[in-house]
This record gives sequence, structure tokens and C-alpha cells, in this order.
Amino acid sequence: MNKAIHFFNNKVKYTVQDRAVLVHWITGIIKDRSKIPGDINFIITNDKTLLEINLKYLNTDTYTDIITFTLSEEEGIISGDVYISIERIKENAKIYNVELVEEFRRIVIHGVLHLLGYNDASASEKRQMTRLENKYLLSYPRK
Repeated sequence: MNKAIHFFNNKVKYTVQDRAVLVHWITGIIKDRSKIPGDINFIITNDKTLLEINLKYLNTDTYTDIITFTLSEEEGIISGDVYISIERIKENAKIYNVELVEEFRRIVIHGVLHLLGYNDASASEKRQMTRLENKYLLSYPRK
């Protein structure tokens, strides 16, 4: 069975830059954590959709940039659906004064880390995730 990483647009138009490089990078990160990439879907959507998902599944009434659902059925194989609000990504890029593509990569790796079992509920968990995000962002292939 072929496993794959996919990017979908839902109610928005966003072109994922360097898709093949991004997929290779994600695959490398998963392997670096001693796991195997399975089926991973990144669904790029809007604030309204993520708010609806947040309310329905997490009982939370706030905007967020990402919601991750782990769908792994086999030990060690990483699969899931990662919903990303491109509106939050654009806003965060302005707030943090970074390029949109850089913030998009940060959120993608954040979702991958969630699929790998990392959480960000506590301050120490947030620090660990940020450290790993920064580490992997530095490893992104530059042209």
C-alpha cells in the first residue's frame, strides 16, 4: 500500500510552494523521529472552518491556526489530517514579521510534531515544540 502526503485547498486558494521539497522535508523529519510516514493530509482552509471544527470536536470557541487529528492505526506509522487556517497563517506572518511561506512551513511542522505525539498544552511542552520547530525549519533545503 502506497502512503502519501497530500495538500488540499478547502474554501481557499493557496499554492503550496516547492511541494516536492516540502514533502521530502516532512518525510525526513518523521524518519528523524524514528517513525514511518503514512497517509497525511494537509487541508488548507479558512478561519470559519477551523472554528467550526474547534467547536464540534474540541468544544473550544476560539480561532486557531491548526487542528491535527491523528489517524495512525499501526504502531510507528504516522498518519493524520492536519487542518490549517491560511487566514491565521497570514496574520501570524505579519505579527512575527516573517514571510508567509516561512510561517506556513512552521505550522506544517507543528502539525507533524502533533502527529508524532508532541503536545503544546503546558509551557514546557510549548518550549519543546518551538525548539523542535526551529531545529527543523533550519533543516529546510534552501535553493
